[in-house]
Formats: sequence, structure tokens, C-alpha cells
Amino acid sequence: MAFVYILRCSDGSYYVGSTRNLDSRIDQHASGRGAVYTRSRLPVELAFAEEFGNVGDAFEREKQIQGWSRKKREALIAGDYDALVPASRRHSRYERLPGPPVDG
Repeated sequence: MAFVYILRCSDGSYYVGSTRNLDSRIDQHASGRGAVYTRSRLPVELAFAEEFGNVGDAFEREKQIQGWSRKKREALIAGDYDALVPASRRHSRYERLPGPPVDG
């Protein structure tokens, strides 16, 4: 078994990681022996965890979530799966100019 997890840090930021032993890894983070990122943001709390059959799948999911926006991570933490798709949409502050269709 393996896990991907999200920690909520004391500064309100999120840390995403993966591990084979969730309880031990959370204890490491909580005691300041975890990642450098979390050491300076104690205390931390477990906000989300997802179980996988193997560590490769958990690591792949970790990398996916690390690329997500804060809004999308919060939707996942809340279990609001309907909000994941709208949170994925990238919005440009520049209006798209009309032009010829792009082949692709």
C-alpha cells in the first residue's frame, strides 16, 4: 500500500507528498523531521489522504496534485468533485482575439 497526502501548514499553505507508511510520515512532518518545506511551517495537519496499491501510482498522483492550483486542491480536500473541473480551467486576463482556427 502507498498513499498520497496533503498537509495544511500553519501559514495556510499546502504540502503534497507520497509515502508507504502514512502514520509514520505524518509523525515525521509533525516533529520537524519531515520535508524542509514543512519544518518552518509547523504545526501541520493532515488535510487529505488517498490510498493506492503501489508507490508508483501514489507518486504519479502526488506529481499531478502538485501541479494543481490552490482552488483545485481545496476542492479535492473538501471532496467537492464537481468543483474540480471548473477549478481546472485556466483563465487569461487577456481577452482572446478573433483569428483563424488553429489546426492541431
